[in-house]
Amino acid sequence: MKLLRGLLLSLFALCTPAAATEEVVTGLSQSRVGITVNFDGSEIVVFGAVARDAPAPEGPLDVIVTIEGPSGPVTVRRKERVFGIWVNTDAVEVTSAPVYYAVASTRPLEEILSATDDLRHRITLPQMVRTIGVAHQAEDTGLFTEALMRLRTQSGAFSRQDGGVVLERDVLIRADVVLPANLTEGIFRTRVFLLREGRVIAEEEQLIDVHKQGIERFLHRLALDQPLIYGILSLALAIAAGWLASAAFNRFRT
Repeated sequence: MKLLRGLLLSLFALCTPAAATEEVVTGLSQSRVGITVNFDGSEIVVFGAVARDAPAPEGPLDVIVTIEGPSGPVTVRRKERVFGIWVNTDAVEVTSAPVYYAVASTRPLEEILSATDDLRHRITLPQMVRTIGVAHQAEDTGLFTEALMRLRTQSGAFSRQDGGVVLERDVLIRADVVLPANLTEGIFRTRVFLLREGRVIAEEEQLIDVHKQGIERFLHRLALDQPLIYGILSLALAIAAGWLASAAFNRFRT
């Protein structure tokens, strides 16, 4: 009897169609961004396709694309007016925050992403700003993190684009993300998520190398490796610029 039951279960499993496995394959318009003297920003095109081994299941398919710059601690200070003068008072050191973070999606994040998967994959901006162990630094640490996100959003370092991802026929993916002019050197991480019913079902990651080029790179390396020489050269250039400006002014007066 047990043998017959086992055979029936095996036949049932073979006759039942397997759930479609969906994966995402992505690429970037450029994987290296060079920062030069006249660098005024760059646009990264994230493209890809959804690969399946069976017909797509029913229900909407959504896509989220994120680009994340290097992360590090950030000190956020609060200014208050004391005797008519604005001075720094309280300060909170945020454990980790990216220098740049952009998130684009096919629909608003609240409609397609569950809180559990957001916490697991750290997709939304509040999940990217870590404040572990800072509750003792001030009574209202939440206001400091909100201020940090607001200021970086205003400067273009943080951005969110609901509807910024185009998904054609549930197969082809495209997102255009603008990198600002004030980029920081480092490795930027691009992630593409497939979602169904609020759950992440597939993920792909690509890296972008952002680096200085030309005179920018030379001066940057000189300031790090030879700070004394860099300081002397800066002082010499400042003196030369002052002398030339003074000579031009005197010649103009005569």
